[in-house]
Amino acid sequence: MSKKPLLSIRDLSIAFTQDGKERIAVDHISFDINKGETVALVGESGSGKSVSALSILKLLPYPSASHPSGKILFEGSDLLDKDERDLRRVRGNDISMIFQEPMTSLNPLHTIERQVSEVLKIHQGMGNGAARARTLELLNEVGIREPEKRLNAYPHQLSGGQRQRVMIAMALANKPALLIADEPTTALDVTVQAQILELLADLKSAQGMSMLFITHDLGIVRKIADRVCVMTKGKIVETGPTKEIFDNPQHEYTKHLLAAEPKGKPPVANLAAPSVMEGRDVKVWFPIKKGFMRRTVDHVKAVDGIDVTIRAGQTLGVVGESGSGKTTLGLALSRMISSQGDIRFEGREIEGLSFKQMRPLRRELQIVFQDPFGSLSPRMSIADIIAEGLKVHEPRLSADERDARVVAALKEVNLDPETRFRYPHEFSGGQRQRIAIARAMVLNPRFVMLDEPTSALDMSVQAQVVDLLRALQKKHDLAYLFISHDLKVVRALANDVLVMRNGKAVEYGPAAEIFAHPKEEYTKALMAAAFRMEVAEGVKE
Repeated sequence: MSKKPLLSIRDLSIAFTQDGKERIAVDHISFDINKGETVALVGESGSGKSVSALSILKLLPYPSASHPSGKILFEGSDLLDKDERDLRRVRGNDISMIFQEPMTSLNPLHTIERQVSEVLKIHQGMGNGAARARTLELLNEVGIREPEKRLNAYPHQLSGGQRQRVMIAMALANKPALLIADEPTTALDVTVQAQILELLADLKSAQGMSMLFITHDLGIVRKIADRVCVMTKGKIVETGPTKEIFDNPQHEYTKHLLAAEPKGKPPVANLAAPSVMEGRDVKVWFPIKKGFMRRTVDHVKAVDGIDVTIRAGQTLGVVGESGSGKTTLGLALSRMISSQGDIRFEGREIEGLSFKQMRPLRRELQIVFQDPFGSLSPRMSIADIIAEGLKVHEPRLSADERDARVVAALKEVNLDPETRFRYPHEFSGGQRQRIAIARAMVLNPRFVMLDEPTSALDMSVQAQVVDLLRALQKKHDLAYLFISHDLKVVRALANDVLVMRNGKAVEYGPAAEIFAHPKEEYTKALMAAAFRMEVAEGVKE
């Protein structure tokens, strides 16, 4: 490694001004990244990790954001002193960034090909043909199957994991000297996560690329980072080689992070409990149309003949790679999209109901979406977002009664009720996900579809949310459909597990049995990818 750091952050502070008041978000932090080195910045949501990373390329909302102190030296030049024109030459070329929330980072009006190739055309001057060839190569490298069919797709036509992979392809397009990765594997299933980490490691080795890796997943840190900086409340409290930090943590906060993991067991399965949601031979087929007459020539079988039963007070965990049909199945059961088959809610046939006829049942069927920033209106305060459902389904409540329910919901998800008049952009990713959970729970539903509800949360908050969901389930006898790529969280919550691949059920049965004795090779591969680190730690002990 070079003796002179590629990136050197010195005494950096970041402040935000609101209503004339200045708040310090990052307080005099310093760290270096050498050429070819990966430095992980870890800490809980709201600790200042992402704003520190965004400040490197001056992507904070200036002028409300400011730097009371510090320098950001890249190859000896202070980026904070550069004007916008000079920074454009650096962004996406010398320094690239993978953002945490791909749905809000990708342009919804442009195809995938246009967005990836734009980076190549601007910085490398490639023509259409060369840019298309390189785009296909990049999409293939990040694990998107049949990339030729994805070139003309728009972001909303891809799954969360596929969108994240497109973001990674864009960031790697120009072979940057420094890659800033802000939770780059958050939306990815465990097998693809392993592929992406291996890809990043290979690129780092082959190109001498450096990385600033921001994550809440300490398992990933152990696999990929050379050094670790631990942040809390805007300060770096501990830094050192990865092995040293994991084997001999010094700061109490570091010890707290390392000990945090979803624990406990799901409620005991009760086969006598009433069925809340039941699906038989559920199918969701999307037509593929071609030609001048737009005739249907084939179908994308997103969900192809799935049978499930979810009982009161119990959880069905749905796992599988991104694009396997997990979310589509949940949307079909919730009657958010059309499907074929038999769907029953508390014994009532709901498959034939129109969306208008479903409206009275919506308070009973709630959803927590994967991307909280995309599902929360940026124009509404948190109080209005959570109270919106109450206004629709419980219109007789007074303003004070609604506010009391909002306060109670925020307390349940461990958020300060005094923050309810703020807006979504004023919260961290993890805090936004807790707001989304509060919005669903405030209506006291019977069935909740949880689509990757912990994916954006740091480890300690994951554990808190798992405990919260378990407590709410016990209190209200809730039925959960829990969609996740994090098998450790699924193991802590689910009574039954459905493993999906390419729209079909690979394996379905009691969670304890599938985790202990998976029968299918695909299930075994998922388990191996998810628990490889856990096994290694067990051997070490």
